[in-house]
Amino acid sequence: MLKLTVMTRNLLIINIIAFLAMEILRMVSGPSGLPLDLNNIFGLHFFLAPDFHYYQLFTYMFMHANITHIVFNMFALWMFGCVIERIWGAKKFLFYYICCGVGAGLFQEFAQYMQYITYMPIDPSLINQWTTVGASGAVYAILLAFGMLFPNERMFIIPFPFPIKAKWLVMGYVVIELYLAITTTGDGVAHVAHLGGMVFGFIMIKYWSKSLQNGNNKNRKGDEIINKIKRMFEETEREKTNCQSNSYYHDDRQTDRKRDARRKANQEEIDRILDKIRKSGYDALTNEEKQKLFDQHK
Repeated sequence: MLKLTVMTRNLLIINIIAFLAMEILRMVSGPSGLPLDLNNIFGLHFFLAPDFHYYQLFTYMFMHANITHIVFNMFALWMFGCVIERIWGAKKFLFYYICCGVGAGLFQEFAQYMQYITYMPIDPSLINQWTTVGASGAVYAILLAFGMLFPNERMFIIPFPFPIKAKWLVMGYVVIELYLAITTTGDGVAHVAHLGGMVFGFIMIKYWSKSLQNGNNKNRKGDEIINKIKRMFEETEREKTNCQSNSYYHDDRQTDRKRDARRKANQEEIDRILDKIRKSGYDALTNEEKQKLFDQHK
């Protein structure tokens, strides 16, 4: 964990810069004479409020209310994000993070809408104050991913004096957030958003897992093709070796080096195509790659 991964490091930097900019600009007066509040601009407003904008579904997750808020979220992002990014890679990790953050915002919007229709009519100036900020939804989704990928990993969590398996930790968070979302109001914490991030994360992980399983089944045919092609290549190489052993002393060494270089480059290309078949199936090959295999066998 001590060595930051690329995307986790970038997310930490963006969140910290956004928080510092918010704190600094709060000391600056805007055109209206009031301090500039980036949370009011980039935070997620209720979709029926005058200050709502669609881009806030993305920007709100990089804003935070106070120092405690950002420290907790960034610590969790550093602790679990590095692990998940090493498993998935930077692009997939970022896609998961952003999607779950947006999903958490959508859940929060739905919760606010239910509150809106329950207590109608509500003063428009009041609903304009319903603003959500923080990376908690995305961070909770990362915690869920850790629990699903490493369910039996033991962790020490304050104040418990004994280790807890990751799967029980995640389940505990789900129960607590669900209970708080139902029983508490006005505590300033978007419990529904936390649950929303975890729900989106669960759906995405299950979908990826199912797609990977289907891909493995699909690639069984590709594995058979690979084995057949490898056997044909091995036979071809043995024939070439026999021919070379008979004619080696009739060719100059420069010609041999050129031929070896071409053979090596050709073999590297064939290996790349075989790897592609193994990962994505024979149907994923381009026409040129299929022709390359055919020509090589021929």
